[in-house]
Amino acid sequence: MTEKAQGPAAEGAKPRRNASRRPLALTAELVALVERQVPDPGIEAGYAPLTDDDFDSFAHALLGQNDGAPIWLFAYGSLIWKPDFDHVDHFACRAIGWRRSYCLHDLRWRASPDAPGLIMALDRGGSCNGVAYRLPSGNDHAQLLRLLRRETAYQGDFDSVRWITVRGREKAVRALVFWAGPRKDPSYLRLPLEAQAVRLARASGHLGSAAAYLQETVVHLQSFGIYDAYLWTLQEMVASEIRRLHHAED
Repeated sequence: MTEKAQGPAAEGAKPRRNASRRPLALTAELVALVERQVPDPGIEAGYAPLTDDDFDSFAHALLGQNDGAPIWLFAYGSLIWKPDFDHVDHFACRAIGWRRSYCLHDLRWRASPDAPGLIMALDRGGSCNGVAYRLPSGNDHAQLLRLLRRETAYQGDFDSVRWITVRGREKAVRALVFWAGPRKDPSYLRLPLEAQAVRLARASGHLGSAAAYLQETVVHLQSFGIYDAYLWTLQEMVASEIRRLHHAED
């Protein structure tokens, strides 16, 4: 859900030696300081919800584009640590030409109108290591509907759902990815890394905090042996900002 504001930092300032072996700065204790109970504010002004017919038609269109091939899904964020789908195979892989980026303005999901947040998506440029999952064959339409309803909500959201090629050590597959190239989305924005950290250190919504999402993503990427320099730097900055905020409140 993804800067020269991102610039070099977003694509990952060069990885620090053994950085991924160090404990995360963004600890569970720090994340707990951000969590708060927030009611769902509902649909934002200016947005129209997708209808059942929209979901049904787009699922059929995706199946047509896949031409009967096995359905692979590329996961780079919450689909790794909260998959909510069945799979029969998976492997670590890389998407060339895409990078993780907190580039979508958020007022509803892990944020609120009084504490805006950011949603992670895949933006153009660089590369992104993630996990490819193969969905079980059969009932493809229902499986896609389930994913679409989880990952999209508003008119226009389908513009960032696409098939891309991802490559592992032994094979390459065409995989479905959500929130890749969302620059046409009205919520797309490019913020400096420092501004991203400020938002993520404060934002919490009815799905939880932005800091928790970041922490879960980094931890589960580590479990696959994946190190993302951008996210690693960002979690350090968010941890520092949370400590600063709560020290000032003491």
